[in-house]
Amino acid sequence: MNEEQIRKLLVAVSEGKTPVEDAVSELRDLPFKDLGYARVDHHRELRCGFPEVIFCQGKEPGDITEIAASILEHSPLLLATRADEEAFRAIQAASDLAQYHERARCVTVEKEKAPPAGGRILLISAGTIDIPVAEEARVTAEIMGHEVETVYDAGVAGLHRLLAEREKIREADCIIAVAGMEGALAGVVGGLSDVPVIAVPASGGYGASLGGITPLLTMLSSCAAGVAVVNIDNGFGAGFMAALICGKDKGA
Repeated sequence: MNEEQIRKLLVAVSEGKTPVEDAVSELRDLPFKDLGYARVDHHRELRCGFPEVIFCQGKEPGDITEIAASILEHSPLLLATRADEEAFRAIQAASDLAQYHERARCVTVEKEKAPPAGGRILLISAGTIDIPVAEEARVTAEIMGHEVETVYDAGVAGLHRLLAEREKIREADCIIAVAGMEGALAGVVGGLSDVPVIAVPASGGYGASLGGITPLLTMLSSCAAGVAVVNIDNGFGAGFMAALICGKDKGA
C-alpha cells in the first residue's frame, strides 16, 4: 500500500464513505504479512517508494506464486528479478498480466502504470555480453516510471563509439555504466559528465577479470569524481538508485 492509497482511505473514513472496520481490515496486514516462510513487507512502498521486489533465484515456484499474490493484493506493481521460465510461470499463476523480460531475467506486473517520473536516465554498456545486466537496470527504472535511453556496446576498446554519444551524456540527469573485463568504462564516463554515474561491474570477461572482481576494484578506484559503485551484476540496484536520484515528478 502506497501513500496515495492510505490518504484516499483516510479521507474516505473521514467523509463517512468507508466504515472504520473496513479501513482496519484493509490496514490489517501492515506492515507485513507472515506467510510462515516469508514475511512480505507491505510497508516497503510507503517507506521506499516501490513495493518489495522478489529475488526469484533459489525460491520454490509455489512460494514465488504466494509472495507475488500477496504483493499484488496491496500494489498494482510487481517486479521480480533473477527469474527463469519456471519463475515466470509461477508469477503468471498469481497474475495473467505478468510479462517476462527474458534478457533481463525479470518479470513485471503492471495493473496500473507508475506515474511518469522526471529525469533522464542514460544506460551505457561496454559490450554486448553486459547487456543482460544493463537490461535488468532498464526494466527496474522503467517500472518505477522512468524513461531510459540505452547505448550498448560502447566500451573503451573502441572509444570513438562512446565519444559519438557525448550529447546524450551531456543531457542525462543520471548515468548507469555497466562493464566487465577491466571495467574502465565508468571512469571514462565520469570524466565526461557532471551528473552521478552509477558503475555496475559485470562478471563477463577472461580469467583475470575474476568474475567481476577486477572491474569492481577498477570502478572503486576511479579517479573520476561522481562515480558510485554497486555490487557485481547488480543491475537492479543500479536501476533503483538511478530512479531515486532522478526522483519522481510530484506534479504528475
